[in-house]
Amino acid sequence: MADSLPPGDAVLDADELDARWADAWRPEQVAERLDEVSAPWCIAAGWALDLFRGRRSRPHGDLEIAVPAAGFAEIRDRFPEYVFDAAGSGQVWAGAGAEALGATHQTWLRDPASGQFLFDVFREPNEGGTWICRRDETLRLRYDAIIERTGDAIPYLVPELVLLFKAKTTRPKDHADFDGVLPLLSQARRDVLSGWLKRMCPGHP
Repeated sequence: MADSLPPGDAVLDADELDARWADAWRPEQVAERLDEVSAPWCIAAGWALDLFRGRRSRPHGDLEIAVPAAGFAEIRDRFPEYVFDAAGSGQVWAGAGAEALGATHQTWLRDPASGQFLFDVFREPNEGGTWICRRDETLRLRYDAIIERTGDAIPYLVPELVLLFKAKTTRPKDHADFDGVLPLLSQARRDVLSGWLKRMCPGHP
């Protein structure tokens, strides 16, 4: 992807990123703003695992949601007072245009007054009601099979998919997430995750 990226507006170091994500929203704040949208969105990554667990297990430096790329405009329209920046390969494209959006899959909601980032939108490949894995286009699942909801109706990505994506870069927090969630998974979920790992990450520990 890096070869096809247009020049970015900024490259942010780790300390600056941490500072600018310090005011990241919580899942319920996003859910309130996205109530009744037609696009099948969900909380992703570490927060999704905590929604599955039913409790917050660790600090979260940011908040990610996943949406079908084709439905991003509907999501964007719910936040007219904010700006969406594209992000990828360590670069940020402020107020991203079509070229940057087409070359990336992450979009950070930014408060233009403070410069703080509030949440990250993964714009995922899709065909109608079918989600397509961006790392393996042969993995295709209906949205109603990959989104579950908390008791107060916050949608989140199923844990077996979250752990599949975390397997690519196993940071200490990813190991901790795996160790904490695996005992809560049914055998059927474990079998599905195992099959996906063998398919996409052969030899993964």
